[in-house]
Amino acid sequence: MDRLRRCLVAVVVLLGAAAGCADTEPESPPDRGAIVSTTPLMSLPPEQTAALLADGDIRTPVRNGVDAFRLEYRTITPQGGPTTASGLVVLPRSDSRRLRVVSYEHGTITLKSDAPSVDTRNLSERLRTVAFAAAGYAATAPDYLGLGNGPGTHPYTHAPSETSASADLLRAAGSFAAQQHRELDPNVLVTGFSQGGHAAMALGKALHAGTIPGFGVAALAPISGPYDLQHVQAPAALDGRVVPGAAVLFLSYWLTSMNRIHPLYDDPTEAFQQPYADKVEELFDGFHSEITIVTSLAATPAQVLTPRFLQLATEPTGAAAAAVAESDGTCDWQPRVPVRLYASHGDRAVPYPNAEHCLRALASGNATLRDLGEVDHAGSARTALPEILDWFQREFPPN
Repeated sequence: MDRLRRCLVAVVVLLGAAAGCADTEPESPPDRGAIVSTTPLMSLPPEQTAALLADGDIRTPVRNGVDAFRLEYRTITPQGGPTTASGLVVLPRSDSRRLRVVSYEHGTITLKSDAPSVDTRNLSERLRTVAFAAAGYAATAPDYLGLGNGPGTHPYTHAPSETSASADLLRAAGSFAAQQHRELDPNVLVTGFSQGGHAAMALGKALHAGTIPGFGVAALAPISGPYDLQHVQAPAALDGRVVPGAAVLFLSYWLTSMNRIHPLYDDPTEAFQQPYADKVEELFDGFHSEITIVTSLAATPAQVLTPRFLQLATEPTGAAAAAVAESDGTCDWQPRVPVRLYASHGDRAVPYPNAEHCLRALASGNATLRDLGEVDHAGSARTALPEILDWFQREFPPN
């Protein structure tokens, strides 16, 4: 029973291993953000929009109906080569021609089919995006590389590719809005939950630095992001502050993903104990659910990882240090725009010190930390989302 409880916690947990981002985007093909295809997903009047959000336990104001679309667009791989990705774009059904944009970054998923633009199962991440559009904003939600309809595997918590996939969806959304005879305000509001919290920080950092032509950042509101892998998230995954199932999922996902970018091992047996070494990479192929993965691996990181990789998790050297450098650093900038961090002391997936470390790194009077109390990881999103939307509406109205 205890093991099942750990597994269920891991399914609910939208984890995310802290992510940093480069100060500039990689050199890239000239057609980044070009639309490959557009698929209508839903078109709802206000009353149906309100009912849909209520069914998803989202209690936010509904100002208008929404039209939602899946865009497939051109972007780049972690190595800078051409690829495609998919993402969700939701527009308000209103007479407004010029729309302010909210970029919502989703939390940890392992199934391609759970990404916001393709999910038909639980809809939680899609509905969070819809909530912003229902309030009058244009809303985008990248599926990230390797999720949704994107080819290949997902580079989990690799901040540079989270940034590029998010930025290129903004470009695609701008082109799509123009096709609808509408215009997007270039100053973006950025938010996200769990892995999406750190992806939001990565995107906000790049927008603030001016490395995404045509777009800037107006404000940033990440929720429960694991911003400090080396000093908070990984140690907490090993010492029990993170629930065991979530810790196993997080560390295994991060290692297999980063090994494709910064080779950490030549053979899985170097990083993972048997019998898990023989199946761990297949488990993270985009076609296995979180609960399938957690029930296929051991109960704790100490039973899954080899002694050497248990040590590298908190004392990275060589390729591991390079990988950590691309998962940390999203808070290493001084914002000139308002940044509100949201986190809870009751979070057993992404411990509160992540946000404290981020606040210290930002070192700016424009950054604040909102303590959400003792709610759990999923509860932090439910609590923070209405507050964030209210803040956005008061300070940065949709049009």
